[in-house]
Amino acid sequence: MKELYDKVSTKCSYLATQSYSTSFSLAIKCLDPKLRNPICAIYGFVRFADEIVDTFHDYDKPQLLDRFEKDTYLAIEEGISLNPILNSFQHAVNKYNIDRKLIEQFLYSMRMDLTKTNHNMDSFETYILGSAEVVGLMCLKVFCEGDQAEYDRLKPYAMKLGSAFQKINFLRDLRDDYQHMGRTYFPGLNMEQFDEISKAEIEKSIESDFKMGFKGIKQLPRSARFGVYLAYVYYYALFNKIRRTPSSNVMEKRIRIPNQKKFSILFYTYLKHRLNLI
Repeated sequence: MKELYDKVSTKCSYLATQSYSTSFSLAIKCLDPKLRNPICAIYGFVRFADEIVDTFHDYDKPQLLDRFEKDTYLAIEEGISLNPILNSFQHAVNKYNIDRKLIEQFLYSMRMDLTKTNHNMDSFETYILGSAEVVGLMCLKVFCEGDQAEYDRLKPYAMKLGSAFQKINFLRDLRDDYQHMGRTYFPGLNMEQFDEISKAEIEKSIESDFKMGFKGIKQLPRSARFGVYLAYVYYYALFNKIRRTPSSNVMEKRIRIPNQKKFSILFYTYLKHRLNLI
Protein backbone atom coordinates (compact mmCIF):
# COMPACT_ATOMS: atom_id res chain seq x y z
CA MET A 1 0.00 0.00 0.00
CA LYS A 2 1.20 3.48 -0.86
CA GLU A 3 0.07 4.65 2.58
CA LEU A 4 2.62 2.38 4.25
CA TYR A 5 5.41 3.66 2.00
CA ASP A 6 4.39 7.24 2.79
CA LYS A 7 4.62 6.45 6.51
CA VAL A 8 8.11 5.01 6.01
CA SER A 9 9.09 8.14 4.05
CA THR A 10 7.83 10.36 6.85
CA LYS A 11 9.85 8.38 9.39
CA CYS A 12 12.95 8.83 7.22
CA SER A 13 12.48 12.62 7.21
CA TYR A 14 11.97 12.57 10.97
CA LEU A 15 15.11 10.46 11.44
CA ALA A 16 17.11 12.87 9.26
CA THR A 17 15.92 15.82 11.34
CA GLN A 18 16.66 14.05 14.62
CA SER A 19 20.11 12.92 13.45
CA TYR A 20 21.29 16.25 12.08
CA SER A 21 19.79 18.73 14.56
CA THR A 22 18.72 18.16 18.17
CA SER A 23 17.62 21.79 18.46
CA PHE A 24 15.28 21.70 15.46
CA SER A 25 14.02 18.28 16.51
CA LEU A 26 12.95 19.75 19.86
CA ALA A 27 11.34 22.73 18.17
CA ILE A 28 9.39 20.53 15.75
CA LYS A 29 8.10 18.38 18.63
CA CYS A 30 6.63 21.58 20.10
CA LEU A 31 4.52 22.23 17.01
CA ASP A 32 0.96 20.98 16.79
CA PRO A 33 1.11 17.27 15.77
CA LYS A 34 -0.51 17.98 12.39
CA LEU A 35 2.40 20.28 11.46
CA ARG A 36 5.31 18.07 12.48
CA ASN A 37 5.53 15.70 9.53
CA PRO A 38 5.52 18.35 6.77
CA ILE A 39 8.10 20.46 8.61
CA CYS A 40 10.34 17.40 9.02
CA ALA A 41 9.85 16.78 5.30
CA ILE A 42 11.07 20.28 4.48
CA TYR A 43 14.02 19.96 6.84
CA GLY A 44 15.02 16.60 5.36
CA PHE A 45 14.93 18.03 1.84
CA VAL A 46 17.06 21.08 2.59
CA ARG A 47 19.44 19.08 4.79
CA PHE A 48 20.17 16.52 2.07
CA ALA A 49 20.79 19.22 -0.55
CA ASP A 50 23.13 20.97 1.87
CA GLU A 51 24.98 17.71 2.53
CA ILE A 52 25.68 17.32 -1.20
CA VAL A 53 27.51 20.65 -1.44
CA ASP A 54 29.12 20.58 2.01
CA THR A 55 30.30 17.04 2.70
CA PHE A 56 30.36 14.80 -0.39
CA HIS A 57 33.91 15.82 -1.29
CA ASP A 58 34.89 12.49 -2.89
CA TYR A 59 32.01 12.59 -5.36
CA ASP A 60 30.90 14.67 -8.33
CA LYS A 61 28.89 17.29 -6.43
CA PRO A 62 27.46 19.14 -9.48
CA GLN A 63 26.22 15.88 -10.94
CA LEU A 64 24.70 14.78 -7.63
CA LEU A 65 22.95 18.14 -7.20
CA ASP A 66 21.65 18.03 -10.78
CA ARG A 67 20.22 14.57 -10.15
CA PHE A 68 18.72 15.63 -6.81
CA GLU A 69 17.08 18.65 -8.44
CA LYS A 70 15.69 16.60 -11.33
CA ASP A 71 14.37 13.94 -8.95
CA THR A 72 12.77 16.65 -6.77
CA TYR A 73 10.71 18.06 -9.62
CA LEU A 74 9.77 14.60 -10.87
CA ALA A 75 8.59 13.67 -7.39
CA ILE A 76 6.42 16.79 -7.18
CA GLU A 77 4.92 16.23 -10.64
CA GLU A 78 4.31 12.49 -10.24
CA GLY A 79 3.35 12.53 -6.55
CA ILE A 80 5.86 9.83 -5.66
CA SER A 81 9.58 9.17 -5.42
CA LEU A 82 11.64 6.09 -4.59
CA ASN A 83 13.83 8.46 -2.56
CA PRO A 84 11.85 8.53 0.72
CA ILE A 85 13.13 12.01 1.63
CA LEU A 86 11.85 13.38 -1.68
CA ASN A 87 8.63 11.39 -1.41
CA SER A 88 7.97 12.98 1.97
CA PHE A 89 8.88 16.42 0.60
CA GLN A 90 6.65 16.18 -2.48
CA HIS A 91 3.73 15.30 -0.24
CA ALA A 92 4.24 18.49 1.78
CA VAL A 93 4.74 20.58 -1.38
CA ASN A 94 1.56 19.31 -3.02
CA LYS A 95 -0.58 19.36 0.11
CA TYR A 96 0.37 22.89 1.18
CA ASN A 97 0.83 24.33 -2.31
CA ILE A 98 4.45 25.35 -1.73
CA ASP A 99 5.50 27.63 -4.58
CA ARG A 100 7.94 26.04 -7.07
CA LYS A 101 9.84 29.33 -7.15
CA LEU A 102 10.83 28.88 -3.49
CA ILE A 103 12.34 25.50 -4.32
CA GLU A 104 14.16 26.94 -7.34
CA GLN A 105 15.64 29.78 -5.25
CA PHE A 106 16.80 27.33 -2.60
CA LEU A 107 18.53 25.04 -5.09
CA TYR A 108 20.11 28.04 -6.79
CA SER A 109 21.77 29.03 -3.51
CA MET A 110 22.96 25.47 -2.99
CA ARG A 111 24.52 25.60 -6.46
CA MET A 112 26.31 28.83 -5.51
CA ASP A 113 28.20 26.86 -2.85
CA LEU A 114 29.77 24.72 -5.57
CA THR A 115 31.69 27.60 -7.12
CA LYS A 116 31.44 30.81 -5.10
CA THR A 117 33.79 31.21 -2.14
CA ASN A 118 33.60 34.99 -1.53
CA HIS A 119 30.51 37.16 -1.64
CA ASN A 120 29.76 40.78 -2.39
CA MET A 121 26.59 42.31 -0.99
CA ASP A 122 24.43 41.34 -3.98
CA SER A 123 25.51 37.69 -4.02
CA PHE A 124 25.28 37.50 -0.22
CA GLU A 125 21.68 38.74 -0.25
CA THR A 126 20.85 36.29 -3.06
CA TYR A 127 22.40 33.45 -1.10
CA ILE A 128 20.57 34.35 2.13
CA LEU A 129 17.29 34.58 0.21
CA GLY A 130 17.65 31.11 -1.24
CA SER A 131 19.37 29.26 1.59
CA ALA A 132 17.34 30.63 4.50
CA GLU A 133 14.53 33.07 3.75
CA VAL A 134 12.67 30.83 1.29
CA VAL A 135 13.01 27.90 3.70
CA GLY A 136 11.21 30.03 6.26
CA LEU A 137 8.53 30.69 3.65
CA MET A 138 8.13 26.98 2.90
CA CYS A 139 7.51 26.40 6.60
CA LEU A 140 5.16 29.37 6.75
CA LYS A 141 3.06 27.78 4.00
CA VAL A 142 2.56 24.81 6.31
CA PHE A 143 1.89 26.97 9.38
CA CYS A 144 -0.81 28.98 7.57
CA GLU A 145 -2.53 25.82 6.27
CA GLY A 146 -3.84 27.37 3.06
CA ASP A 147 -4.68 30.82 4.41
CA GLN A 148 -3.01 32.91 1.68
CA ALA A 149 -3.86 36.25 3.28
CA GLU A 150 -2.19 35.22 6.52
CA TYR A 151 0.82 33.91 4.59
CA ASP A 152 1.21 37.20 2.72
CA ARG A 153 0.93 39.17 5.96
CA LEU A 154 3.55 37.10 7.81
CA LYS A 155 5.93 36.64 4.87
CA PRO A 156 8.36 39.52 5.66
CA TYR A 157 8.74 38.36 9.27
CA ALA A 158 9.43 34.74 8.31
CA MET A 159 12.11 35.86 5.86
CA LYS A 160 13.90 37.95 8.50
CA LEU A 161 13.81 35.14 11.05
CA GLY A 162 15.31 32.75 8.51
CA SER A 163 17.97 35.34 7.72
CA ALA A 164 18.87 35.72 11.41
CA PHE A 165 19.23 31.96 11.86
CA GLN A 166 21.45 31.64 8.80
CA LYS A 167 23.71 34.54 9.72
CA ILE A 168 24.23 33.03 13.17
CA ASN A 169 25.18 29.75 11.48
CA PHE A 170 27.69 31.63 9.35
CA LEU A 171 29.16 33.40 12.38
CA ARG A 172 29.33 30.23 14.44
CA ASP A 173 30.95 28.29 11.58
CA LEU A 174 33.25 31.11 10.47
CA ARG A 175 36.44 29.17 11.07
CA ASP A 176 35.30 25.85 9.59
CA ASP A 177 33.78 27.45 6.49
CA TYR A 178 37.02 29.35 5.84
CA GLN A 179 39.58 26.70 6.74
CA HIS A 180 37.83 23.59 5.42
CA MET A 181 35.58 24.91 2.64
CA GLY A 182 37.45 28.06 1.59
CA ARG A 183 34.24 30.09 1.95
CA THR A 184 33.67 33.56 3.32
CA TYR A 185 29.99 34.45 3.34
CA PHE A 186 29.95 37.93 4.89
CA PRO A 187 30.74 40.59 2.24
CA GLY A 188 34.06 42.42 2.57
CA LEU A 189 35.17 40.39 5.58
CA ASN A 190 38.94 39.91 5.83
CA MET A 191 39.31 36.58 7.59
CA GLU A 192 42.95 37.29 8.41
CA GLN A 193 41.89 40.40 10.30
CA PHE A 194 38.60 39.35 11.91
CA ASP A 195 38.29 41.67 14.90
CA GLU A 196 35.73 43.11 17.32
CA ILE A 197 34.68 45.82 14.86
CA SER A 198 33.92 43.29 12.12
CA LYS A 199 32.12 41.04 14.59
CA ALA A 200 30.01 43.92 15.95
CA GLU A 201 28.86 44.91 12.45
CA ILE A 202 27.65 41.39 11.76
CA GLU A 203 25.93 41.19 15.15
CA LYS A 204 24.11 44.46 14.49
CA SER A 205 22.62 43.01 11.31
CA ILE A 206 21.56 39.83 13.13
CA GLU A 207 19.93 41.79 15.95
CA SER A 208 17.88 43.77 13.44
CA ASP A 209 16.67 40.57 11.75
CA PHE A 210 15.79 39.04 15.11
CA LYS A 211 13.64 42.01 16.13
CA MET A 212 11.63 41.79 12.93
CA GLY A 213 11.36 38.01 13.15
CA PHE A 214 10.05 38.11 16.72
CA LYS A 215 7.21 40.42 15.70
CA GLY A 216 6.07 37.73 13.30
CA ILE A 217 6.34 34.92 15.86
CA LYS A 218 3.80 36.69 18.07
CA GLN A 219 1.34 36.71 15.16
CA LEU A 220 1.72 33.07 14.15
CA PRO A 221 -1.19 30.64 14.56
CA ARG A 222 -1.05 29.09 18.02
CA SER A 223 -0.44 25.68 16.45
CA ALA A 224 2.99 26.88 15.25
CA ARG A 225 3.93 29.60 17.73
CA PHE A 226 5.46 27.49 20.52
CA GLY A 227 7.77 25.51 18.22
CA VAL A 228 8.98 28.53 16.28
CA TYR A 229 9.46 30.51 19.48
CA LEU A 230 11.58 27.68 20.92
CA ALA A 231 13.84 27.79 17.85
CA TYR A 232 14.03 31.58 18.22
CA VAL A 233 15.00 31.42 21.91
CA TYR A 234 17.61 28.74 21.22
CA TYR A 235 19.21 30.74 18.43
CA TYR A 236 19.06 33.93 20.47
CA ALA A 237 20.87 32.15 23.33
CA LEU A 238 23.50 31.00 20.83
CA PHE A 239 23.72 34.55 19.49
CA ASN A 240 24.25 35.96 22.99
CA LYS A 241 26.97 33.40 23.68
CA ILE A 242 28.74 34.40 20.47
CA ARG A 243 28.39 38.08 21.40
CA ARG A 244 30.11 37.40 24.72
CA THR A 245 32.92 35.50 22.99
CA PRO A 246 35.95 37.54 21.83
CA SER A 247 36.48 37.60 18.07
CA SER A 248 39.76 35.70 18.43
CA ASN A 249 37.98 32.83 20.20
CA VAL A 250 35.27 32.67 17.52
CA MET A 251 38.05 31.79 15.09
CA GLU A 252 39.40 29.09 17.41
CA LYS A 253 36.35 26.99 18.24
CA ARG A 254 32.74 26.38 17.29
CA ILE A 255 30.35 27.93 19.79
CA ARG A 256 27.68 25.53 21.09
CA ILE A 257 24.76 25.42 23.50
CA PRO A 258 25.05 22.39 25.85
CA ASN A 259 22.15 19.93 25.82
CA GLN A 260 21.34 20.74 29.47
CA LYS A 261 20.94 24.39 28.50
CA LYS A 262 18.73 23.41 25.56
CA PHE A 263 16.33 21.61 27.90
CA SER A 264 16.23 24.58 30.27
CA ILE A 265 15.34 26.73 27.25
CA LEU A 266 12.56 24.26 26.44
CA PHE A 267 11.13 24.56 29.97
CA TYR A 268 11.34 28.37 29.86
CA THR A 269 9.57 28.65 26.51
CA TYR A 270 6.91 26.12 27.51
CA LEU A 271 5.98 28.21 30.55
CA LYS A 272 5.75 31.38 28.46
CA HIS A 273 3.62 29.57 25.91
CA ARG A 274 1.24 28.12 28.49
CA LEU A 275 0.86 31.49 30.19
CA ASN A 276 0.29 33.27 26.86
CA LEU A 277 3.35 35.46 27.43
CA ILE A 278 4.87 35.09 23.97
